[in-house]
Amino acid sequence: MEYLGQSSQIVVKEAEDKEPLRSGIAYLAPPGYHLLIEPDRSFSLSVDARVNYSCPSIDVLFESAAHVFGESLIGVVLTGANKDGAQGLKIIKEHGGLAIVQNPESAEARSMPQAALAAVSADYVVDLEQLAPLLVQLSTVGENAYGANG
Repeated sequence: MEYLGQSSQIVVKEAEDKEPLRSGIAYLAPPGYHLLIEPDRSFSLSVDARVNYSCPSIDVLFESAAHVFGESLIGVVLTGANKDGAQGLKIIKEHGGLAIVQNPESAEARSMPQAALAAVSADYVVDLEQLAPLLVQLSTVGENAYGANG
């Protein structure tokens, strides 16, 4: 986490239970805890069973965030060695959100992006170096910019 904070232009920190979500901060799930978004837009931490062999599981976060943020949510699945994130990304799409998946060909471990693409029609499939500019574009233009290129 320290390295991420030093190499990022925004604050990077572990989310704390009941902490309100604030813009301009990249939150990380603490090891051994699932991270969820509550309806009041605060975090909660869970020690429930592993999901897709993972704890924390991105599926758990994606599902809770989809229920709270709906169509304003953007889910991103990057490199990884299991299928975590695929089901959560599908739920994000079902709630009107946007799905971005790293191009499996450019991923260090292809399993997670491949599983995501098998589960959902991604709005964007991008190489890692294209991700930050795309997120900036989507966040500055707003909801009307949503379109598909993937």
